[in-house]
Amino acid sequence: MTKNEKKYVTAVTVESSRTEATVMDGVISSLKGLTEIEAEILKLVQDTVSDALRATGSVASESITVSKDVVKGAIQATEEVGTGLILSTKYVAKGLIMGVADIGGDVASVAAQTVKSAVTGAAEIGADVALVARRAVEGVIEATKEIGGNVEEMAQVAVISAIEAAGTISNTAVNTVRDMLVGVAA
Repeated sequence: MTKNEKKYVTAVTVESSRTEATVMDGVISSLKGLTEIEAEILKLVQDTVSDALRATGSVASESITVSKDVVKGAIQATEEVGTGLILSTKYVAKGLIMGVADIGGDVASVAAQTVKSAVTGAAEIGADVALVARRAVEGVIEATKEIGGNVEEMAQVAVISAIEAAGTISNTAVNTVRDMLVGVAA
């Protein structure tokens, strides 16, 4: 290898290392930002649900309505922004469960309604129903773990609700959702 070829190889190697470091730093920064956004969504939903249910004083009757409204609001927000439904679904579901648990509400009913609303809402806007179902179920499971609930029971409620909601869409949606949820509750 000539002296000029060695210089060229060295320059390419140095530039490649800089490029790699720049991309790595950018990805790390973006992922940290996503984590902060997820935490904010969770806190916002949990606090809003707790406050709304405390204000009404009728936890049992209002929990389902509040969960529908929260999911609908999240879907509308992602439609307006044009992205984020799959990312936010998990944290909306988790926040709903934790918010209802904060005030002693029926988390199983809210879990079922949350997952159903997420799946049907995703279908209405043309989003990936199976991925939204999976994220909603994951959110229910994570929240149940954090509140010390029966994870197996809540996972079953969430999975059944996702499949039922998919059934209102099509047989293909049922199969896709079922396939996507295999192993989620494990």
